[in-house]
Order: sequence, then structure tokens, then C-alpha cells
Amino acid sequence: MESIRYLICLFLMAILLPASGTAQETDLGVAPAFELKDVHGNTVRLDAYQGQFLVIHFAATWCPFCNAEAPYLEKLYREYHDRKVGVVIIDVKESSALVKEKLQERFDLSFPVLLDCDGKVASAFAPQGVLPELSRDEVMLASNLLIGPEGNILFMSLLDSKNFDPKLTDLRETLDRYLAGN
Repeated sequence: MESIRYLICLFLMAILLPASGTAQETDLGVAPAFELKDVHGNTVRLDAYQGQFLVIHFAATWCPFCNAEAPYLEKLYREYHDRKVGVVIIDVKESSALVKEKLQERFDLSFPVLLDCDGKVASAFAPQGVLPELSRDEVMLASNLLIGPEGNILFMSLLDSKNFDPKLTDLRETLDRYLAGN
């Protein structure tokens, strides 16, 4: 039954989000604080990234958009981590064993994959007024955020299946501008 719900959610995102899913840039408010376990049981807090940039990607193992972006998130991490840029994936409502196998190990990710077991963190990041037909945690799947050194959300891209950007081009351009001081 749960897999049917996810398929319906994926269908709705693929069909409905092109009309509303866009990348937004500028100060979108302060990022909600969170503390989550990673797939190895370590606790990771948002404030551990204070003073640096942080890319957050919300995912689920069954999401083809998330899986398409995973290798590019790893590439981004490897290219930018020496420049005070962190990357995390926050997996929504899946077990540690599944996420470890299907995300962390499958894509050989060298950055933390966090577990949002109840979807509360994803819900806290969801902008208001976006597809109220979906639960707030589902709105965030396959989205990318850039959190600035002061904790503000500087960039957010929600899934836009029509203009899907698996290589994270817009995010990289935005990050490069901020790193250059613009």
C-alpha cells in the first residue's frame, strides 16, 4: 500500500510540479534547525555547518530524480569541500538499512546521508502554497537547497520535471557566485 502511495506521489510530482517548481534565489529565510542520525548512527546537526555553505538534497531511494542527481552531488562535494562547502542528503521516511544500501553504497557517497524517519525535517523546509495535495514532506523530494554560512536559505529548487537539471547547473552557478563574493 505504501509503494502505491509513493507511485501516486511520484506521478503527481512529475505531472503537477512543472507548473510550480522553480529555482528561487535570494534570502529565503533562516533554515530550520535539525538534528538527524546518518546511516551509520552518527548525529548530524545543521549548526555543525555554521560558517560554511551547505547543499541539502531531500531524497527517497525510490525517486528516479533523486537517483539521477546523486552522482552529481558526489561530484559537487568532491570539487567544493575544500572551499568550505558541505553536502548532505536527507532521506525521507525510509529505513537506515535501505538507505545505506540503495543510496550511500550504491553511489559511493562520501558525505553524510541523513535519515528523516518521520518527515518532520522535510516538512519544516517545505515552502507554503506549493501543491497542497501532497503532504509537506513529499513536496521536498528531489529538491536542492543552498544554506549560507549564516544559516539562511540562499537557493531552493523544487522538482521541475519539465526542466529537470540532474547536473545541478543552477545550484553550481549560484554557489560559484556566492563563493566569489557576489
